[in-house]
Amino acid sequence: MASGVKPRVKVPKSASAGEVIIIKTLISHKMESGQRKDADGNVIPRSIINRFTAEFNGEMVIDVNLEPAISTNPYFEFEAVVPESGDFTFTWYDDDGDVYTETKSISVG
Repeated sequence: MASGVKPRVKVPKSASAGEVIIIKTLISHKMESGQRKDADGNVIPRSIINRFTAEFNGEMVIDVNLEPAISTNPYFEFEAVVPESGDFTFTWYDDDGDVYTETKSISVG
């Protein structure tokens, strides 16, 4: 598991039915490309977030595959339409098999 990994998500607490909302996500992650060497000359193993998904009530909203050139601490901002109250589930997949998840609820009134 990569150390110091912390997902952060901003989702409005409420919205109107059918409203377009802005969602912001950031995950603290070093994103090692696997091309650098340590002080002893050993290759530092690749460790990147290789996929990010967001679902609303189990329905896929966004699914992004990431490549080694992605920056440290990847940030995503995107829009979503909320037809009803529910939960957004955000998932980041790491090369080493670790999965980081954050869930945020939104109330539609």
